[in-house]
Amino acid sequence: MSLLERIDHSQGEQEIGEGKRLIRVGDDRGVSLSERLAYRLHRLAWRTPFHAFRLRGRFPLKLLAVPKDPIAGDKAAGEALLAGQMTFGGKSVPIAKLDFADPTLAPDLSDHLQSFAWLRDLAAAATRERGAKLAQSMVRRWLDSYADQVCERAWRADLWGRRILFWAAYAPYILSSNDLVYRSAVLNTLARGARHLEKGADKAPAGLPRITAWIGVIVSALVVQGGSARLGAGERGLARALAGAMHEDGGLVSRSPVEQLELVELMSQLRAAYYAGRRDVPEAIVEALEGSVSALLSATLGDEALSSWQGGNMTSRRRVSAALEGSAIDTRALRQSRGWGYQRLAARKSVAIFDAAPPPPGRALSGGCASTLAFEFSDGADRIVVNCGGVGRDRTTLPPDLLQGLRTSAAHSTLILDDRNSTAIHEDGSLGKGVSQVELSRNDNAGAVTVEASHDGYVRRLGLVHQRQLSLSADGAELTGEDRLLPQGRRRRRDPIPFAVRFHLAPAVEVTTTADGQGALLRIKGGGVWQFRCRGGRLGTEDSLWIDGEARPHSSLQLVVSGETPPDGMAISWMFKRAK
Repeated sequence: MSLLERIDHSQGEQEIGEGKRLIRVGDDRGVSLSERLAYRLHRLAWRTPFHAFRLRGRFPLKLLAVPKDPIAGDKAAGEALLAGQMTFGGKSVPIAKLDFADPTLAPDLSDHLQSFAWLRDLAAAATRERGAKLAQSMVRRWLDSYADQVCERAWRADLWGRRILFWAAYAPYILSSNDLVYRSAVLNTLARGARHLEKGADKAPAGLPRITAWIGVIVSALVVQGGSARLGAGERGLARALAGAMHEDGGLVSRSPVEQLELVELMSQLRAAYYAGRRDVPEAIVEALEGSVSALLSATLGDEALSSWQGGNMTSRRRVSAALEGSAIDTRALRQSRGWGYQRLAARKSVAIFDAAPPPPGRALSGGCASTLAFEFSDGADRIVVNCGGVGRDRTTLPPDLLQGLRTSAAHSTLILDDRNSTAIHEDGSLGKGVSQVELSRNDNAGAVTVEASHDGYVRRLGLVHQRQLSLSADGAELTGEDRLLPQGRRRRRDPIPFAVRFHLAPAVEVTTTADGQGALLRIKGGGVWQFRCRGGRLGTEDSLWIDGEARPHSSLQLVVSGETPPDGMAISWMFKRAK
């Protein structure tokens, strides 16, 4: 049976049992009615003459400072821009056909275009003299469409936050014109955008969008003439946004490594703005940046790219490396995380990332995944066990039904009972009841690491707790695991329950199964050889797929240990061992 045939979109409600909880999600119903009403009224206010009046103020004559963007751009993407093509999400779109106001433009591409983040790539490929013509042409097109039209598509708070960052950092590219009318229009619009942000940043969706909006307020106060009075309000607003969006261990509540990467980039740009404005960086901002870097490092595999969780993919090694270098933070990967939830097991060249927390609450991330107790595993730069992944921000890249399928438990390397998701995924895309508590223990001993975690996602329907133990040897040559099914709760099935323990493999892994149905030889193209053995079920292979850093799907295989468990539970053990 294929991956998509195994997707279960209609899992019923799950009971919340007693025990230690890393994240409480049972009482989270997403955005409240009052929050939705406030946001709707805020959007309606944009369309009134009164809002335009509120944006009036003194016109700045110049920028007080030009922050240096600490994050290196993608030179190849910049060269494509110079050649007349904008690359995004693995696709290339002619710049001549791009219209900021085009309502048919894909939302993800529109956001990228509107944010002006592509200026970073342009600067990586061209000097100011060479790149200014294109940059200013695009700014003029934006001004023609939206300088006098305040609407959500272009004036959304998080977009203005990013736009202020990039217009300020690349001012030499967009303000080198001798056209004083154009220059005044840019500076005036920048000031109006800053005033718009100050009034609306707290109305942006909680999480990364609100953080981005308040960062924009602070940067405008540091670099836009006449805006210094809003610095205190910006810092207080950012403190609130960070407190609501980050766990104490530095990870975002969304539990999205892709968003965590964006957070590191944004906070590094903010620090650069303080430097440019000759201001001391507040200690709270420094601490938030350090924590965010440590959490990001914990979600990287041996190839130094991201592991794939919560609808994200590996992105590119270059981008991750650029973000870490731009942060200038010298810290280690977070190993023991409770809020962030990703346990990192590392020994020599081997790295395993283990999801030991419930899915994120709906208010924190749209498109969360039923991935609890899944893991990814790499040998140096070679990925071995993976999750199927996702498209990150490029949501229009793949068909909606496939995107929904990538969120299921079956699309992750974990145990699945009765073809059900450990956390329900409703038809409207929201997460339902399921995993509400994860109990966790960890032991680091002389280089070897053992992590044990359990979740209650199957208790209500099937009366069983899933407990998984992972152990990585000190030399990194052996990863052993055991999946236990333990009886719990009042509701028990009398008949046997089918199970499948799935190990999705990277596309570069070739599989040869053994005749006894208990093992396989895994050959990595251009790499090493690993042996796999299991006990407690019969081993087979099935087709799978994997989404790469450009959001493109690749065919692959998966190992599947399948069988039936008695109602009182059982154990399935398995091992990956590097061949000598």
